[in-house]
Amino acid sequence: MKSKTANRRLGMAVVYILLALLAFIMLIPFVWMLSASLKYNKDIFVIPFKWLPADPQFRNYVDIWTKIPLARFTMNTVKLTVIVTFLQLFTSSFAAYAFSKLQFRGRNVLFLAYVATIAVPWQVYMVPQFMFMRSLGLADTHLAIIILQAFSAFGVFLMRQFYEGIPDSLCEAARIDGMSEYQIYAKIMLPLSKPALSTLIIFTFVNTWNDFLGPLIYLTSESKKTLQIGLKMFISQYSAEYGLIMAASVLSLIPVLTVFLLLQKYFVAGITTGAVKG
Repeated sequence: MKSKTANRRLGMAVVYILLALLAFIMLIPFVWMLSASLKYNKDIFVIPFKWLPADPQFRNYVDIWTKIPLARFTMNTVKLTVIVTFLQLFTSSFAAYAFSKLQFRGRNVLFLAYVATIAVPWQVYMVPQFMFMRSLGLADTHLAIIILQAFSAFGVFLMRQFYEGIPDSLCEAARIDGMSEYQIYAKIMLPLSKPALSTLIIFTFVNTWNDFLGPLIYLTSESKKTLQIGLKMFISQYSAEYGLIMAASVLSLIPVLTVFLLLQKYFVAGITTGAVKG
């Protein structure tokens, strides 16, 4: 018995050491980026590399705002990210409630057909989408991106899997008490689905914030461009200003890290939704 316990502890120790090593390796590029953002260009590629700059250049984080209209790009990105995230939360949770708790003809076939769209690469239909948006007069507008990203088959799948774990008897009891389907959705299902909602917020926020190809295709006016397009524009104009490029990259990571840290306690529970239960 003691031998089994010792072997189990040894195995767990090895697993933790490997996970810590992998985490360290994954963090190295981010630490390098942070270190480079505080250096002169001539000091970034010095060998041997110095992780801690002798003279930190916090000025890089000030200069980046004047080199390009970074504030405008950031506000555009925040606007699109917040709106798209809210819309995906609403549409995904609302559709998932219908697919999981309501009975109607063709429910399973419709759900499978909708989820199957996840397997279709966006590059396959991005040209028809662009032509359709252009025919509606929505080219070079934020509304085009908002409309196209307001719905998510992955979000519906994630929320439905979570709703399937909520007993149907709870909804039946609410119906007996006279609650409508909208009230059940708003007052029962949503409060119980914080883990799934938090996971969907993280995925949607990160994907929308880091989206490069969508804004590149639809947005042409400089005043409407997003942060990722702005960074690419800055790199094209100031390709040798590595310190400023790294400073801008660090700033672009802050909102994503903030959202993840705020919602991380729900994240694990959310991504395990629908797992096989023993």
